Amino acid sequence: MILGQYMQRDSIIHKLDPRTKMLVVFMFVIIIFMADSLWGYTILTIFALLTSMLTSIPFKYLAKGLKPVWWLMGFTFLLHLIVTREGEVLFNIIGWNIHLGGVIKGLEISLRFFLLILMTTNLTLTTPPIAITDAVESLLKPLKKVKVPVHELALMMSISLRFIPTLMQEMDKISKAQAARGLDFSTGKLKDRAQAILPLFIPLFINAFRRAEDLAIAMEARGYRGGDYRTKFRELAYQRQDFLASLFFILMVCLFCLIKF
Repeated sequence: MILGQYMQRDSIIHKLDPRTKMLVVFMFVIIIFMADSLWGYTILTIFALLTSMLTSIPFKYLAKGLKPVWWLMGFTFLLHLIVTREGEVLFNIIGWNIHLGGVIKGLEISLRFFLLILMTTNLTLTTPPIAITDAVESLLKPLKKVKVPVHELALMMSISLRFIPTLMQEMDKISKAQAARGLDFSTGKLKDRAQAILPLFIPLFINAFRRAEDLAIAMEARGYRGGDYRTKFRELAYQRQDFLASLFFILMVCLFCLIKF
């Protein structure tokens, strides 16, 4: 699972200001739910794939890291095939009619989900967690006037992203240790498999709480103080490539709106 990991590369996307990338991803999430045509989805897909190419991260690595997403997309597609009963009947499987509306809706929702995960993964792969924290704090700075703890919220978000791959690795170690002791996860009935997974969560939660406590003690030992008392080693500043990237995204949005409206 590569969501939450950072990969160092010398690419155009890596050099962009984290605020630019976060705003683009945020607007992309809004726009994708407005798509309702083939050309609209085509434009968004081309933009997402082009962004992935500019990250200089191999597609093979992305495809392998997003393997859990493929299963979820397939499940979503099959669910819509079964549930959605709109449009003409295409064919019949074991007495169950498959409608054209179910196929279209399943493809639409699956593609939306894939593009959202792909753009979010591109953001985390090309942006260090500390840069994400600074970007969130900078973008939410106006909320400080209404006493919102912006720095603490940004810090919690950064720590959460940072510990996603750590918890996944911890889960893998625990499952291998349980398998070495004779616990079988791959055979038997679905109920037996679910019961076999339960022993994994207890040590996982214990280790997660232990890591959180160790992190809190380490921050206190180093005299950490959040909010207005902190200074920044690197100040965020928009560069020429940020304005060019924003202009390219605006052109894509204009083309999308022209097709939609």
